[in-house]
Amino acid sequence: MIDIKNLTKTFGNKRVLDNISLTIQEGKTTVILGLSGAGKSTIIKHIVRLLTPDSGSIIIDDIDVVTANEKELFEIRHKVGYLFQSGALFDSKNIFDNVAFPLVEHTNMSNTEIKQRVYELIELVDLKPQEVVDLFPDELSGGMKKRIGLARTIALNPSVILYDEPTSGLDPVTGAIISNLILKLQKEIGATSILISHNMKESFMVGDYFAFLHEGKIIEQGEDKQFINSNYQIIQDFMRLG
Repeated sequence: MIDIKNLTKTFGNKRVLDNISLTIQEGKTTVILGLSGAGKSTIIKHIVRLLTPDSGSIIIDDIDVVTANEKELFEIRHKVGYLFQSGALFDSKNIFDNVAFPLVEHTNMSNTEIKQRVYELIELVDLKPQEVVDLFPDELSGGMKKRIGLARTIALNPSVILYDEPTSGLDPVTGAIISNLILKLQKEIGATSILISHNMKESFMVGDYFAFLHEGKIIEQGEDKQFINSNYQIIQDFMRLG
C-alpha cells in the first residue's frame, strides 16, 4: 500500500534521511526503530506531506504524495490517521468535541449519528463515554489523553494509521495498556499501521515487520528474528538496553 523510494531530507547541514527505501505491507504493522533524533518521525511526516523531501517518492494507492495536487493530497490525508506523540487534543474543547471534530468537519452525519459514533469510539479505546465526554484534556491523565487521541484518529475509519511514539512519556503499565490497545484496534480495523518507537518490548509486542534507522539510513529491516540475530552492534545494544 505504501512504497517509500529513495527518500532524502536535509535540515541545514544535516542529512536526516539518506536515500532510504521501505515498503509498508498492507494490513500489517511496520515499526520504525532508532535512537532519539534519528529521523524516525521525519519519515511519517513525509507520508502526509507535513514535510517535503529533497528527493524521492512515496506512493500510496498509485499516487505519489510528494507531487500530488491539492485534491489528491486531500484524498490521501483522508485515508490516513495520525496519532501525534502528545495526542494533539484541543485544550479549549471537551472530550466529546475533540473526538467529534473530524466527523463534524468531514462528514454529513447528523448530531445523533455523531453522538453515537463518538460514544462507540470512546468505548473502543476502553474508556466509559459517560465518564469522560464532558471533561477537558487537562483533566485527563497522560494515558487517557493518548486513548482519546487514538479515538479521534480512527474516527473516519482510516486505512492507514501512523503512530508517533504512542507510549512516549508513559509509565510501563500505562504503556503496556496503549500497546494492547493498538493490537486490539489492528485486529478490529485491519488498517496498515506504521509505528515509530525506541522501545523494543513495545515494538515486538505490536509489530509484524521492523526497520532500523541509523545515521540517515535503514541498516536493517525484516521480521523480529532478523533483528534478534542482527550483526549490527548498534541494533544488539539497542535491543539489550531497550
